[in-house]
Amino acid sequence: MNKIEKMVKELCPDGIEWKKLGEVTYWDKKFKDVDNILQDKVVKFKHVEAQFLKSIAVSQGDIKLLSTGNFDGYTIREAAGNNINQGEVITIPSGGSANIKYYSGYFIDSGNLLGISKDVKRYSLKYVYYFLQSKNSLISSYFRGPNIKHPVMSAILSILIPVPPLAVQAEIVKILDNFTELQAELQAELQARKKQYEYYRDNLLSFDNILKRGGVVKKLGEVANIIRGQGLSKSEFVEKGIPCIHYGQIYTYYKLNVDRTISFTDNEIASKLQKVYYNDIIMAVTSENIDDVGKSVVWLGNEKIVTGGHTAIIKTKQNGKYINYWFSSAHFRKQKIKIAHGTKVIEITPNKLNNILIPIPPLEVQEEIVNILDNFERMCNSLTEGLPSEIAARKKQYEYYRDKLLSF
Repeated sequence: MNKIEKMVKELCPDGIEWKKLGEVTYWDKKFKDVDNILQDKVVKFKHVEAQFLKSIAVSQGDIKLLSTGNFDGYTIREAAGNNINQGEVITIPSGGSANIKYYSGYFIDSGNLLGISKDVKRYSLKYVYYFLQSKNSLISSYFRGPNIKHPVMSAILSILIPVPPLAVQAEIVKILDNFTELQAELQAELQARKKQYEYYRDNLLSFDNILKRGGVVKKLGEVANIIRGQGLSKSEFVEKGIPCIHYGQIYTYYKLNVDRTISFTDNEIASKLQKVYYNDIIMAVTSENIDDVGKSVVWLGNEKIVTGGHTAIIKTKQNGKYINYWFSSAHFRKQKIKIAHGTKVIEITPNKLNNILIPIPPLEVQEEIVNILDNFERMCNSLTEGLPSEIAARKKQYEYYRDKLLSF
């Protein structure tokens, strides 16, 4: 019998009480079709637009920026203005997916529904958060809608939660905190290694280093033929057919090198699209932010594939992996910022890529650099080697113990 089981046996001889989520939390909005018993009070918080949230992010801030997605950042009081909230909250996105978060302290929110504990002496909000995490699949099923999905809060607030005495809740939180802290430490170590890799990569690909190794500086248009993509919407995907890459997948799914696609289209659609062959590079030339526009993948599969609009297809006799690694460097980023245009949607006109300056070493040096960077990339990003593998293992371990501890 473990410690939690002993505590439950001692403190709950007649069994653990179960309550609906709405019975243990207050929320900052009155929800449709929710009984007044579950929503006898509404709390108030300030909210901002998503674009404002990202625009005030700084590297050394102390005020948390709570988004509905994976964006994770902080800001400072001078940038925050009158938008700061304070408290211990759990968040459910008002639209999108069931990305539930917990935070305690000063924060600025964008697009979330915010909940607090009705009674901190009876209901640990962090305990509630961990329990909701264990029910993520159920909560995801309550996000509905034809396009952007929204949570059906009447269903979510009716989810039953086991409510043992506060001492038991605190002990469960303590155990799960230890797991998440270890994951956070490993993640921080991985980020440090990635920064080290980026520094080394940028030095290796610098103009000075390439020139020292027999390279020359060329315009991209001198060493590549750049073609504008056209057509192909996600509605034209089919289960089986001609492999294709959609521009949005380049910065949401694929890594630098790819030899198979996750999407397909039919022969008729494919016949109208630009063809991509081995060693060709596909670049996304449209995005909502400057970091994603200009991201690219080199196609290393044996079969011909197709791509659609908002892309540039870069065909070269140079080593495609070398060119693509250079596109991921700070040296390319400096130049792409100068040719990018737009505010809400940022674009690069494919023709303007012709004038990008790039250092081109001999092919044998390109291959040597690719081999070095392949090894670094593998260490930083492989799910079967090093820290990424350790993080994945710890995540599985945490989920196992979380679900076990909360299975009353």
